Formats: sequence, C-alpha cells, structure tokens
Amino acid sequence: MQCMEVWGGNHRIDTGVVLPGLDAWVYSQPHGGDAAPVPPRDDGGGGDVHYVSSCASGMIARILVADVAGHGRPVAETAERLRRLMRRHINDHDQVRLMRSLNREFAAVSTAGRFATAVAFTFDATTGRLIVTNAGHPPPMWYRAEGRQWAFLTPRLPPDGAAAEADDSDSAGDDAGPADVPFGIEDAAEYSRFEVGLGTGDVVVCYTDSLPECRTGAAGEMLGTDGLLAATRALAAEDPARLVRDLLHAVFGPGAAPADDVTVIAFRPNGLRAKIPFHDRLLAPLRYLRAVAGSFVPTAQPR
Repeated sequence: MQCMEVWGGNHRIDTGVVLPGLDAWVYSQPHGGDAAPVPPRDDGGGGDVHYVSSCASGMIARILVADVAGHGRPVAETAERLRRLMRRHINDHDQVRLMRSLNREFAAVSTAGRFATAVAFTFDATTGRLIVTNAGHPPPMWYRAEGRQWAFLTPRLPPDGAAAEADDSDSAGDDAGPADVPFGIEDAAEYSRFEVGLGTGDVVVCYTDSLPECRTGAAGEMLGTDGLLAATRALAAEDPARLVRDLLHAVFGPGAAPADDVTVIAFRPNGLRAKIPFHDRLLAPLRYLRAVAGSFVPTAQPR
C-alpha cells in the first residue's frame, strides 16, 4: 500500500485538506509557540505529532496523532524522530503491525525513558469503514449524524449502542505482552484494532491530552474526558473547520495560553471517490493479496 504524506510534523499548523473520500482539519500549536499566523516552520516544534496521508491511489486515508510526554527541546527532537518513523512505516498494510513497528523502534530511539501515546486511523473511501488502533491515547470523539449524538469512539461503547467490530486476528494470545500501551513502555507490547462504519455527516475528533487536562473554574479542576465530551456536545458539528475553533475556544477561552502542546484533528467522509487508472484497478487485487500475505511473515525482533 503506497502512501503519500499530505501533512505531517510537530510544528504549528492550522489548515484543512480534502482527500478522496475524506475531509480533514489539522490544528497544532506547540507549547510556548507564537499564536500568530503560521511561521515558516521555525517555532522549534513540540511533543505532539500529526500525520495525514493518502494511500492506495487515493482510495485509503491514514491519520496518526501522537503525544510525546514532557516539554522542551529534547521532547521536540524525540517527536521529530517519531514522525520519521511514521513516514518509514506508513505503507504497512496491517495497522496492528504498523503500531508494533512504531512502538518497537520508538523505544529504541527515545531517550530518558520517554513514552508517547498515539492513535491511528485507516479510512477506506470505497466502503466507509474506519479502522482504529489506540496506544494509550485519550479516546477520540465520534459524532453520529443519524442520531445527532456525540460519544467516545471505543470498541466497548460506540454511539449506536451496538458492539463495534473488533479484529484482533493479528494480535498475540494470552502469553503476549501488555496490550495497547503507549509507545516506549514495553517494546514487546501488542496492539488491537476495531472497525466502525462512518456515514455522511459523521465527524471524528482526535486530540492530545492538553484538552482534557485543562484546568477550569475557580477551583482549577481538570476538565477530564467527560467534561470535554460535554463541551463538545454543546457545539455545532455541521462545519468541522469551525468545530475545531469553537472547541479550542470552549476549552481554553479567548486569548488563553495552554500549559501544554495542543493538537486537534477533525475529519469526516466527503463522498468523493478517487479516479483510479485502469491499470491500477487491474493490479489492485494482486497488490492486496501480496500485502495480506506479507502480514503473515514474522517481523524480526531486535536482539
């Protein structure tokens, strides 16, 4: 599966992008960075990493968000290494194996015991299916247009009340290491995945922990994920670009300076289909079978 990076990095950005099948809005502000219009990538970067890519001739979109713990230049440098690892492994057809590779290699390159939470999405524009893998990251939020309801996007409590489709076929058995933990905690960790179907008007919002950890009110209590979800439910979801701005305003207030890096990505299906060249359509089944066969080849473990 060949993927092309559309947006990626750990620097300030505030932009939208239209992919075949998916619209996405990316906002990222490193801690202490200038809140003025985007500078020419000289803000020093932060610990949040975003990665948006278009794969398989536009039929598939893949999005990753990660948050390296801590602040300062060493954290920014670690985040830059993680972004390079994302670019190296983004073509892996199997999302579980992608996360395993990122975790193992991040553990090898991170310093001072740093870890990173992460969440990965793979969206198939031909079917409307979204694959989700979460490595200790705050739960994404999902707006279901059909019921006009917000809820957390998790395998246990999807908004429609039914069980999300879990697919752990590439995960190890009971003797495996810890599951779905942040990168850098355990290099032998295993990761799972689940799938949901996105409909027209649905919106998914992922974010880093600066939002739920924001202090609010006179007592300075932490907002928390439940408080964030409640704040999001009060906002209009019809315009995701405005939704991101309104969410940041609702959490941090006007002119506030967050105490951590801030990243928010919102995306929704747009119903567009990529125009696939005829020869690519002919070769697509062969490429898919080759990728699936490759997913069963054991990955070499570092000594």
